[in-house]
Amino acid sequence: MGTSDDLIWHKQVPLKVSILAWRLLRDRLPTKYNLLNRDVLSSEATICSAVCGQAETTSHLFLHCNTYAYLWQLVQPWLGFSGVDPQSLHAHFLRFTHYLGGMKACRCFLQLLWLLCVWLIWHERNNKLFNNSQLSISELMDKVKFHSYWWLKANNTTFV
Repeated sequence: MGTSDDLIWHKQVPLKVSILAWRLLRDRLPTKYNLLNRDVLSSEATICSAVCGQAETTSHLFLHCNTYAYLWQLVQPWLGFSGVDPQSLHAHFLRFTHYLGGMKACRCFLQLLWLLCVWLIWHERNNKLFNNSQLSISELMDKVKFHSYWWLKANNTTFV
């Protein structure tokens, strides 16, 4: 099983998405909690942008938030599996990408999907926070389907 550092760099994923994942796995995203730790925000301003009442940490936002992290509960049945329980972001990433075993094609596709979901969650969080606009979870799932096809098709013209 590769390390998370090996798996975030994916040739079919835009570089900015891999950089976001690299920062996420190092807890270097400007979540409200991280901004509090850098004395940018006050403790009253750390509530998750989904207004779920919890502090907006990376773990909460991507794995436990009832709004954003719910995306994982839709993606897994779409892929035909379940049971990748959120522990830490590193563990979730490694378990998700290796869920179907060691076949390189499966692992590569699951890497792409994990990176895409992380990208969409972060983008949706920022959209809510800065534009006061939010997609429904089903619209977010549609984006997962569309973007995964789009990213795969962009690098493989014979992909159907």
